[in-house]
Amino acid sequence: MFEDTRVTGTEVNYYFVCTKKLWFFAHGIQMEQTSDRVYMGKLMHEDSFSREDKEILIDGTIKLDFIKKSLEIHESKLSNSMQEATLYQILYYLYYLKGKGVKDVKGYVHFPKSKRKEEVQLTEEYEQQLQEVIQRILEIKNSSKPPVVEEKKICKKCSYYNLCFC
Repeated sequence: MFEDTRVTGTEVNYYFVCTKKLWFFAHGIQMEQTSDRVYMGKLMHEDSFSREDKEILIDGTIKLDFIKKSLEIHESKLSNSMQEATLYQILYYLYYLKGKGVKDVKGYVHFPKSKRKEEVQLTEEYEQQLQEVIQRILEIKNSSKPPVVEEKKICKKCSYYNLCFC
């Protein structure tokens, strides 16, 4: 199911944030290491849930923030500003695991800063949407040129901003 369609959770997230960012990332152009916001997220991730085993890599494709023994996967985010991207990232993890035969997995997104936790459930409708999203991601990754995007408010905070607009 997934062998010839290697898509990562980060790529699913980037698809909803910005398709041009996705294209850059998929082509080895990675600017996130220069981002203060990404650094703050990493610090929050390290400080939160200190008793959990973190960053569980599966098949070299998906990296879960942590897993609880009762088949729960957990993702933690600095804020809920990219709500759709975060939702689909964890839905993709649930979808991926289901495709590998792991059933009845629950998904949770944590926002430690605001002390909130949201449950995410994979429905048939989400599965159909994810199949379309995966297809579109593969098209973007296989394209020889990055997609054209319009400048949005969030662009100025992006580590790829200068590459896109200067």
